[in-house]
Amino acid sequence: MNEVELRESICKLGVRLYELGMVAATDGNLSVRLGPDRYLCTPSGMSKAEMLPEDMIIADGQGQLVAGERKVTSEFFTHLAAYEERPDVMAVIHAHPTYGIALTLAGISLEAPVLPETVAMFGGIPTAPYATPSSKEGAEAIRPYIRECDGLLMDRHGALTVGKTLMEAFMKMEKLEHAAQICYLAYALGKVAPLNSEQMRKIIQARTEYGVSSPMYGVER
Repeated sequence: MNEVELRESICKLGVRLYELGMVAATDGNLSVRLGPDRYLCTPSGMSKAEMLPEDMIIADGQGQLVAGERKVTSEFFTHLAAYEERPDVMAVIHAHPTYGIALTLAGISLEAPVLPETVAMFGGIPTAPYATPSSKEGAEAIRPYIRECDGLLMDRHGALTVGKTLMEAFMKMEKLEHAAQICYLAYALGKVAPLNSEQMRKIIQARTEYGVSSPMYGVER
């Protein structure tokens, strides 16, 4: 995609995040790596349902505004941490999915291998420790996790997913929240059993056969 198309895509996916209830008010942010030291991202203080392509801004690797009329979001440093730790990542999405956050409040982790589709996409989904929202603490909190996974929860705050495209990062966010909804219900009903070693082996084998090489958090391949 060229920059014009990326601006339009960010706006469309921002609306989808809003419609899915994964952001409220001015929550969340999306970004794309344009090239060395250049990132196209959503601005500070805007509803993701109301953005226009011309509202997007371009920031550099220090979080400074390069182009655009609006402010760089304070959450952009968390995006930068993901880009710095993962040269393969081209897009980052941060959202506030309801069920995902609810599980962190209850101290329930999604790291356990429970759902085969979730294991195939993520391995486990770790929870990064609490960090003050809109501070640089968030960037440091996610670093050791994002090196080994494509999606994580942020304690009491939200979730972050990465991908080689914006759509890939979006689908991972959607899948993460879907897994959180299922686990929320399952834990309410009773004990949840993890997949056994043979089931895990077959999932890993299937990933290999389909050429999937993304990280599997907490899973030895």
